[in-house]
Amino acid sequence: MKKAGLIICLLLLIGCKSKTISRDTEDLKIKKISGSEINANQQQKAYELGKRVLETCNTSKFKPFNDTEVTASVRENTTEERLTKTCQRFRQYYGSFIDLKLDGVYKTKQEVVYRYHALYTKKVANKELRVFVNEDNLISAIKSMDWDEKFDSKLTEQ
Repeated sequence: MKKAGLIICLLLLIGCKSKTISRDTEDLKIKKISGSEINANQQQKAYELGKRVLETCNTSKFKPFNDTEVTASVRENTTEERLTKTCQRFRQYYGSFIDLKLDGVYKTKQEVVYRYHALYTKKVANKELRVFVNEDNLISAIKSMDWDEKFDSKLTEQ
């Protein structure tokens, strides 16, 4: 009986083929935008909202986003509690937030990505903030991560 069950399982495994997922590589491509192609109003909006998030660490006060600034998912995920938790860690390791320095603007098929170098009082801080703006001119994501010196070189490899 056990052998029959084992044979059936083997036949099922052999009969199952893995599905291939076709993915449009255009969705994954990122290209750098030149200065003349950058929308100044959108750039200012990305800077102000990104700075507003990081300044929360200095002031401990967060002005919530509204419908005309960010998508619903960003509004739901950017809570004062979450920011406080992140800010405690950031202030301990990096000191006080100073400002954002734009390093580059990139375009995917669906979004414009503003890449900022986040400046802090402690010299060990080497962080970046990426602000994603969708086609509706709403912030669709805000990500903080370690600074990637080789970011531009990775784009040419694709």
